[in-house]
Amino acid sequence: MKISFLASHGGSSAKHIISAIKAQTLMGFEIGVLITNNKTTAIYPWCVENDIEVLHISAKTHPENEDQAINDALRSAGTDIVVLSGYMKKIGALTLAEFSHKILNIHPSLLPKHGGHKMYGDYVHAAVLAAGESESGASVQLINEVYDAGPVLLQKTVPVLADDTVASLGERVRSVEGELYINALKKWQENNFVV
Repeated sequence: MKISFLASHGGSSAKHIISAIKAQTLMGFEIGVLITNNKTTAIYPWCVENDIEVLHISAKTHPENEDQAINDALRSAGTDIVVLSGYMKKIGALTLAEFSHKILNIHPSLLPKHGGHKMYGDYVHAAVLAAGESESGASVQLINEVYDAGPVLLQKTVPVLADDTVASLGERVRSVEGELYINALKKWQENNFVV
């Protein structure tokens, strides 16, 4: 199974998964292409340095057909599954249809809590704290056309501490995301790629 990635920022989950594939701790997967909509992000030079094919595709590079360009690049790489790693854009209808039930995302809360449009990053952690939750965590899901509404593959909880700030809670959640993503991929593989 060939995994390709969409990333907007540092791509920490993508780095974790790619490193696990290279170290053969995540078996049965190969690395396809990493697409970023932001060429100035940290993941771009990291891919170059680590011999990972990386492409910059955005509304700036492809103002008329960004979705088509992404879909074409994924298909050209022989992609079987797409992993989102901090990708900040909604996936286009063409790519969603082409890779239906084959696009995974990680969200920094225990879905269905604190998900939905504009709920990402620190906004999620702030909402968790404002709600007085005793625990938070991360969820890996298959995406669909509705933000954070796809079926959840796997979750990992972390405690919310009395003195937590958005930054400290965010760091605790991020610390479990890489391994959670790998475990979710293993689970999906063991289930013959179905939820």
